[in-house]
Amino acid sequence: MELGARPNKVVCGNGTEFNGKAMFFWSKESKLRPGFIQLGKPTQNAFFESLNGKFRNECLNRHWFRTLDKALYEIDIWRHQYNHIRPHSSLGDIPPVVFAKKAA
Repeated sequence: MELGARPNKVVCGNGTEFNGKAMFFWSKESKLRPGFIQLGKPTQNAFFESLNGKFRNECLNRHWFRTLDKALYEIDIWRHQYNHIRPHSSLGDIPPVVFAKKAA
């Protein structure tokens, strides 16, 4: 898959939040097939657990979303900052957008 391309599947844990009807119908509608990590292998999902923790601490826990529009607005601001401004140690302490441009 090329950088920035749409993925073919979404890899996630085996929690009940990913095994329900809503996830099933969402995957059909979005044409993304779900992929699950192996049971007892949480390190297969370590990157996403880290991202989810940062998203929860830096965005979701700091706002009370009264409407979907407000949630989308705040999440978009956080996503922009996360991708453009915030350096990542795994990328040599540079933001993801800068890393992607160097890799291109």
